[in-house]
Amino acid sequence: MHYLVVLVLDDPSFCGEILQRWEEAGAAGVTILESTGLGRLRKKGIRDDYPLMPSLQEFLKGDEVHNRTLFSIVESEEIVDALIDAVKQVVGDLEQPDTGLLFVVPVHKAIGLGATHQGTE
Repeated sequence: MHYLVVLVLDDPSFCGEILQRWEEAGAAGVTILESTGLGRLRKKGIRDDYPLMPSLQEFLKGDEVHNRTLFSIVESEEIVDALIDAVKQVVGDLEQPDTGLLFVVPVHKAIGLGATHQGTE
């Protein structure tokens, strides 16, 4: 079975080290998105200077605090555990506030992962 590992990282400065450790732990690829959460917007104050039809880039630019969302499909629970351990080594206890959120879901079908993930379809 394959698994989707998703990490919403509160402090983007940790991103590079986590990516390196994930690769060493067996993640064949990682997708990285800049993101922000509703709670952060509320703490900072929701901006009211958006155009009528804002682009996502316009919505996210400015002085708002951003997260990084990383996700990867991996081939085993052992790799999942290694990725979780890597995050804990860099970030610390995810149960603490303002660290991040990590979750894992089973992948029943994935198409387009390439040769490193044959047999997933």
